[in-house]
Amino acid sequence: MGRITEAVKHLIIINVILFIAPQLIQGFNLQSMFALHFPENEKFGFWQFATHMFMHGGFAHILFNMYGLWAFGTPLEQMWGKNKFIFFYLSAGLGAGVIYTLVNYYQFNGVYDQLIGMGLSSTDIQNILNTGSYNNRILETLSETKLNEFYATYHTPAVGASGAVYGILVAFGLSFPNAKLALIFFPVPIAAKYFIPAIILGDLFFGMTKYSIGNVAHFAHVGGALIGFLIAWYWKQNQFKRWN
Repeated sequence: MGRITEAVKHLIIINVILFIAPQLIQGFNLQSMFALHFPENEKFGFWQFATHMFMHGGFAHILFNMYGLWAFGTPLEQMWGKNKFIFFYLSAGLGAGVIYTLVNYYQFNGVYDQLIGMGLSSTDIQNILNTGSYNNRILETLSETKLNEFYATYHTPAVGASGAVYGILVAFGLSFPNAKLALIFFPVPIAAKYFIPAIILGDLFFGMTKYSIGNVAHFAHVGGALIGFLIAWYWKQNQFKRWN
């Protein structure tokens, strides 16, 4: 990894400042403004596809993301150069936000259409989203879990650099496939070419099943990994020069 590189250092500084700022500024909700909200939510803004990757939900969240940015981003910036690395990082983060939103939109509309099919009006559905209350007869057709997910999708914003970091992880794996990596709770070194795909497949599994633990945006991780793979693979095939 070596010493911290310029772009990585400044990205970490920006993330830390925006993590601390909401705790110091009273009456100005940065999280509400910069987190990525569902498009149908009145708090949604297109700028949030970019800003959400600089906001974090807690100390552990930012700690692990910034560690990943430093550990895996440093050798990539050394190899690519500052401008190329920044372009890659922002592209992976933006792609993560877009893909996460598209998946949410698809799932949300599926439940919405079911509710319409039951005879509810758009006003009735909006009332469910605004209040969280509903007629129990709905549960005869739609599971409570689906209804809760429908409500949570509308109200829960996404934050974090995880999508961009997953893009970096994939690029690291393509560039240094035989580097040995290990998890804290599974301290057995595994080559990056096996370790990183396993993590992404795990996110895909948890995102598509009910076994996810905690409020984790798995499809943002998968989205960042996908965009990161496409860019890094294209660059590797075409031997792009450094952008200093």
